[in-house]
Amino acid sequence: MPISRWPVTRTQLSTAKALDDAIEAFIAEPTEANLTAAREAWLTARVPYQQTEAYRFGNAIVDDWEGRVNAWPLDEGLIDYVDADSYGEESDENMLYTANVIANKTITINGEEVDASKITPELLAGTLQEAGDVEANVATGYHAIEFLLWGQDLHGTDVGARPATDFDSENCMGGNCECRVEYLGAASDLLVADLEEMVNNWKEGGEARVALNENGDAGALRTILTGMGSLSYGELAGERMKFGLLLHDPEEEHDCFSDNTFNSHYYDALGIRNVYHGRYERVDGSVVERPSVADLVREADALVAGAVRQA
Repeated sequence: MPISRWPVTRTQLSTAKALDDAIEAFIAEPTEANLTAAREAWLTARVPYQQTEAYRFGNAIVDDWEGRVNAWPLDEGLIDYVDADSYGEESDENMLYTANVIANKTITINGEEVDASKITPELLAGTLQEAGDVEANVATGYHAIEFLLWGQDLHGTDVGARPATDFDSENCMGGNCECRVEYLGAASDLLVADLEEMVNNWKEGGEARVALNENGDAGALRTILTGMGSLSYGELAGERMKFGLLLHDPEEEHDCFSDNTFNSHYYDALGIRNVYHGRYERVDGSVVERPSVADLVREADALVAGAVRQA
């Protein structure tokens, strides 16, 4: 059996906890230095996450869960203030396009008034995520946190420039700083909880591992190849690269607020290679190696194996 997702997911959880610690430090003391540290922790946390996406397709439990932690694109006006000149003031497809839950104590969803006076993980995950059945209403996960840390992408191919004072209730420049702090803390706590769930799903006896093993060796291999192929072609080459090149639109960047898209693409590709070769290098430099798809190909046809490796 090729390398399990479990060690990769555990690394993903540990870096998310480090991000949560950095966010807590920033919330306690909202300085530019602490904001920079939180941003660096977010960038570090993306490294193992992107390498898990090769396990997404073919594993229904992972694909269903992915929307909670990595949904994209995101209509950021749902969450916070935006520049109306570049973002617009309304959308025919999304009634919550500029709902700005951070600035409003109540919002209306499908004709019903929702109390948003206290921003909690339950509000984000249970009410705001895909509110109104609109996928672009992303309230949780890495990209919601990314938007809060960097701010709106107004700089083309450069990063967002949100100031630390947006989270400083004593020197609040952007307004609603206490609510923004609540949102950032809730989103970070929720990310950690979601990753803990997935670690448990992949440990011995976990739901995802059991489901994969129930398919038998041939079925498991089909799942593995589906994950590699679907991420490589439809998702990475298509959704994440082709559209951006065709449209020349920075909004098509996968990590547009942080301008980290090049790393997202790189670590997706690395994740595919990890699965094929049964090898994963953790953030700390330690390596996990297991029997691999490459071994099976080599046993069947050494020439094909060599050509694939060279390619």
